[in-house]
Amino acid sequence: MRFGIIGCGRIAPEHLRAIAEHDSASLIACADIDDEKAQSVSRQTGCTAYTDYRKMLAAHPEIEVVSILTPSGLHPEQAIDVMEHFGRHVIVEKPMALDPADADRMIASAQRSGVKLFVVKQNRYNRPVVRLREAMEAGRFGRILMGTVRVRWMRDQAYYDLADWRGTKRLDGGVLSNQAIHHLDLLLWMLGEPVSVFARTERYLVDIEAEDTAVAIVKFASGATGVIEATTACRPDDLEGSLSILGERGTVEISGIAVNELKHWRFTDSEPDEEAQLMASLGEAPKNVYGFGHGRYLDAVIQSLTSDKPGPVDGTEGRRSIELLHAIYASAEKGTEVLI
Repeated sequence: MRFGIIGCGRIAPEHLRAIAEHDSASLIACADIDDEKAQSVSRQTGCTAYTDYRKMLAAHPEIEVVSILTPSGLHPEQAIDVMEHFGRHVIVEKPMALDPADADRMIASAQRSGVKLFVVKQNRYNRPVVRLREAMEAGRFGRILMGTVRVRWMRDQAYYDLADWRGTKRLDGGVLSNQAIHHLDLLLWMLGEPVSVFARTERYLVDIEAEDTAVAIVKFASGATGVIEATTACRPDDLEGSLSILGERGTVEISGIAVNELKHWRFTDSEPDEEAQLMASLGEAPKNVYGFGHGRYLDAVIQSLTSDKPGPVDGTEGRRSIELLHAIYASAEKGTEVLI
């Protein structure tokens, strides 16, 4: 499968590594408006560098999949352009858009163009998360009572000063849209359809337009309660990225800095030593908050494209977290519960 990438910034190395390590993937070209960034990727990989992605796609009709790794506010227009005018499949980094209406346009564009749209949610492929999902599908929890996600990371002013678009509402957003969007996705994947949310956001430690801290309580159609705690005001460094599920017959907590470390696994029907065995076999120790999921995610994308299987996270599924995100911001602005 032949790839091109648009955007050679902070997240690009994760995609470059995933492509390089996959036997069925190759990187043909890259594009970034910063020529030095594009040239740097070219030197690392041997691909052809461009400062205009449209010229890249015109020059390389062999590119089958385009990974869009640009600021979030640019995703909709770029994805639609790539799908409609160049007919290529698209992988778009999180969040796919900052507004549900833009997500809808992207989904409609993929359908009109006859191509597939994938949204990066690599944490679904963390080994403890995969096992948790299996337990959910097997009904081991019984009735789900509560799900909680926590993001306690450090992003100081120097991080936001790396580029003038960081922390802006139009192109980036705050901790919810940029960091915790993965954890919102996991909460939705485990608990189902949300019906309302009550939220509060704050900007504590950095000079940006968007929030660096947020809390929210989500009511789900099942009756379960979701709790979201997200901040990049943790100091002096990253503390935790976690997910916990409480049911009438069991409790699981996955923590670490990137939802990567199984902390608690107990059910009323647990086998002897089940928790200890899983903790020993499922733990992962990533070097950063991105974890190890990009390679597994890319493999699922390639399987979908080569076998026509459903995609790992398509546009419709990716939109769910954008709808919740939009409702959280609306609730925080209004100071009241918002129906979803």
